[in-house]
Order: sequence, then structure tokens, then C-alpha cells
Amino acid sequence: MAKANKKTSDAVKILHERYYRGKPKREAALQQERINAEVAQAIYDLRQKAGLSQRQLARLVGTTASVICRLEDADYDGHSLTMLQRIASALHNGLRISFVPLSRTWRAETRRALEDKESGSTTGS
Repeated sequence: MAKANKKTSDAVKILHERYYRGKPKREAALQQERINAEVAQAIYDLRQKAGLSQRQLARLVGTTASVICRLEDADYDGHSLTMLQRIASALHNGLRISFVPLSRTWRAETRRALEDKESGSTTGS
């Protein structure tokens, strides 16, 4: 039995359906932005928990307050593993990186996009 298309007034769902679903490049970019925001928030939370200002953390890490400010900006996409390790170490924390499986739908759509690209087909995203 097929699912009935339910109408929704959830703006996020509507925008996702309209601009992201079935568009692997856009979904990948959205996922990357989510990761950037999570990393920035984690740095901010860790610094706040330690009771440090950006300037104080910068001194501990051996950088400037403006670098810490950039790292805590959700729009910043230049996080380096080395800098994250320095911050974790300065705040007496470890750093854990993990790989997580993506949804089957996303993987299938990505695979199709790659196959299309290899075959020379041009489909818009």
C-alpha cells in the first residue's frame, strides 16, 4: 500500500523537499554546513565550560583570539584536525573522529550522480 502524500506546513520540510531532496550535491553541501556548525558549537561549549574567554583559550592554544573567534563561527569551513587537537589538549580533552553511515537514499542518489557524471550525462542539481 503506497503512502499518501500528506500536506505539511513545516517550512523546513517544504524547503528540503523543494531544494535538497534528490540533489546529492546540495545535500552534501548542507551536511557539510551542519558539520561546520557542530564543530563551532562544540568549541564554544568546551571553552564556556572551562570558563575561558576567546583570548584566554587562544593563549593556551598558542594562537590569537581572532582565530578562536573564526573557529567558533558556524560559517567557517577551515577547521583543521591539528587545530582541533590543540584546542582539545589545551582544555584537557581528547578528540574523537568517527565515520557514520549515510542514509541508503543519499548513497543511492550519490551513486547515480557519479554514474551519470562518468557517462557524460548532464543533469542539474
